[in-house]
Amino acid sequence: MATGLTSIRTSEGKLEIVNQLLLPHTVEFIEIKTIDDAYDAIKSMKIRGAPAIASLAALAVADYLTKALENTTAPAWFESTDAFKEHIEAVLAHLFTARPTAVNLGAATRRLSKKLAASIEAGNDVRGVARDLIAEAKEIDAEDVGRNKLMSKWGAEWLVEQVKNAGGSGENLNVMTVCNTGSLATSGYGTALGLITHLHETGKLQRAFFTQSTPYHQGSRLTAFELQSLKIPSTMLCDSMVGSLFQHYQIHAIAVGADRIARNGDTANKIGTYNAAVLAARHNIPFIVVAPVSTVDLDIADGSSIPIEQRPAIEACLVRGALFPAVLNADGAKEQATVMVTPEGLEGVYNPSFDVTPASLITAIVTEKGVAIKKAGEEGFDLTPVV
Repeated sequence: MATGLTSIRTSEGKLEIVNQLLLPHTVEFIEIKTIDDAYDAIKSMKIRGAPAIASLAALAVADYLTKALENTTAPAWFESTDAFKEHIEAVLAHLFTARPTAVNLGAATRRLSKKLAASIEAGNDVRGVARDLIAEAKEIDAEDVGRNKLMSKWGAEWLVEQVKNAGGSGENLNVMTVCNTGSLATSGYGTALGLITHLHETGKLQRAFFTQSTPYHQGSRLTAFELQSLKIPSTMLCDSMVGSLFQHYQIHAIAVGADRIARNGDTANKIGTYNAAVLAARHNIPFIVVAPVSTVDLDIADGSSIPIEQRPAIEACLVRGALFPAVLNADGAKEQATVMVTPEGLEGVYNPSFDVTPASLITAIVTEKGVAIKKAGEEGFDLTPVV
């Protein structure tokens, strides 16, 4: 079985992330030494993917508390459980604001906040509460890989059955995805890309197709890099070529991840997902959302309540990559450059990071607990069985 990449690594008391802004040409790990380092990494998209940023936030809190416990001089906020609670609640609130659309980040910070309150309620002293929070934070990260493999298996097996029920063999499947939802977006294996990986590992996949996913090019930089490393046959296409692909190739499904799923199944994901869903509906291609339970936000009825992050306009005007032909620096790494592809001073730039795909365009929603489909004649989902 091929080994995937990693977005986060911890060793010898060090917390590091791979700088995804430099991939695929340079693999550089950055040490996360402080809470502000974690905040900046999430905000600037050095790390991205809803599960991955939740894991980083949790591990950054664990690292922060571990250092405080090991320090010979205890910080002032260790003086009482009240002071500790006030300080840590502020840290969690700060991390939560780094990227507001991804509900996993909020789920992680709320989970740590609940553990904080429960540990204090149980009568633990400050050091006991800190140790409880460290254990909970590490568990948030550790449980991600197992659930990713489960949801990938459920989704892949469901798709094979759907193809067979429609008269197909369930073999040689072509599946398209959007953005990057593999090991770089999670703690390992991936969600939608995990479904594709599972099909490949079980001999059911013919080819993966993926969009470039501009303006950050998570598809052409990150998904391409992951598929190459996993030796999965794949084809890249520009975001505007999806309709043409559906006209000229047999695509058996579109599998995408999610940053937030509303109670009725409306799904926020990388910008361009909605476009793909509309085209998939026109061509009667199953559209599958693959995401952990923590991505489902039962507190909001539909997608109209999902906050959509607006990225800085300049990001849509720039492209970063390796020089071509390749130029190596003194360390033997490829020289990279950022170039502007628009006129300077462009006044109007629309640059949302996400769009919302209505539940009516989604065929199935898969979590680690199973597959949800809509009842006949209904446009929304009952997600109760899979959350």
